[in-house]
Amino acid sequence: MTETHQKRPNQSALRAFLSSEAAGGILLMVAAALALLVANSPFADRYAHFVHAVIGPELTPKLGPMTVHLWINDGLMAIFFLLVGLEIKREFVDGHLSTWNDRRLPIIAAAAGMVVPALIYLGVAGGDPDLHRGWAIPAATDIAFAIGVLALLGSRAPASLKLFLTTVAIVDDMGAVAIIALFYTAELNIMALAAAGAIWLSMMALNRSRVNVLWPYLILAALLWYATLLSGVHATIAGVMAAFAIPFHRTIAAPDAEDSALHRLEHALVKPVAFFIVPIFGFANAGVSLAGTSLAALAAPLPLGIAMGLFLGKQIGIFASVWLSVTFRIAARPKDASWVHVYGVALLCGIGFTMSLFIGGLAFVGPEQSDAVKIGVLMGSLVSAISGYLILRFAARQRHISGDAI
Repeated sequence: MTETHQKRPNQSALRAFLSSEAAGGILLMVAAALALLVANSPFADRYAHFVHAVIGPELTPKLGPMTVHLWINDGLMAIFFLLVGLEIKREFVDGHLSTWNDRRLPIIAAAAGMVVPALIYLGVAGGDPDLHRGWAIPAATDIAFAIGVLALLGSRAPASLKLFLTTVAIVDDMGAVAIIALFYTAELNIMALAAAGAIWLSMMALNRSRVNVLWPYLILAALLWYATLLSGVHATIAGVMAAFAIPFHRTIAAPDAEDSALHRLEHALVKPVAFFIVPIFGFANAGVSLAGTSLAALAAPLPLGIAMGLFLGKQIGIFASVWLSVTFRIAARPKDASWVHVYGVALLCGIGFTMSLFIGGLAFVGPEQSDAVKIGVLMGSLVSAISGYLILRFAARQRHISGDAI
């Protein structure tokens, strides 16, 4: 990946990556497509054997022996959530969410974009009590996938759209983390939870003591992950908690300064997460056999509720909340963006791929329901991606015809 433009002030490492060609999001699309292809080919058995191969000891009786799938979902995704946590902290302290004026619209849009999809899901699938646990599946947005689609438009989409999509997705990630912690936690091991709390407090004490080298935090973060895994809280939450303890120095007009431990760690994680962790998660989780899948199966409450929640819920919740916020002068519309642009981005927020699959794996563990979740996420995300891209292409063409600068 080459960077041809100079970074703007207050631009974080993750934002610099997202502002480029969004290669990670495009790679995620390729990995997901490859998983679908392999799962519906003569190599399907080998794919299943790879995903469920045992390659580690039993870390906790709840999970059993560690498989490739568990290492990816409980281990590597903790690193993904660590990067998410670093970006959340950075943006709220010294970035585009550092003031309430900046936060207002993304918070409103993200909240509406989580509530409405959940309500639509429950409206479609809520008749079966066994499906209630899936209410949060369509509430999440896949930032890498959505930015990847937006990047295909190049300069034809206003830069403010990418910033708006990014900030909404960051707030959305905060909501997803809270949902995982509060609603998808099994029985708690109080001793392990207390150990996790003590480790996190030790990290905060290092922070308060102005220890700025990374290795003590990384060692404690690994211990925090293991204690969290044993506690019953999903282990990925440890990534976010560890991120909040990493020292951060405000560096106005000097982004990503070397004297900030958070900036250094963020830079170190961006490429491994974008080019390895997220694509391998997509490959390990998107593979679902479509053999024998009928229209009746696609219209079953679980996949249909997820697909409609992503496609209809996201666009309704986000577009309506932005329109109401602008109408009642609560916040301003993104700069240089028309209402068609805003609607197109609201559609792209319906791409729930990574986080939706992740939450779906926590909500449903049976193979039949797991496949139904994947089908629903793929349907909703694909329709949202195609619709959002076409709407934004139309908006770009209209601006060109009207003579506006693109």
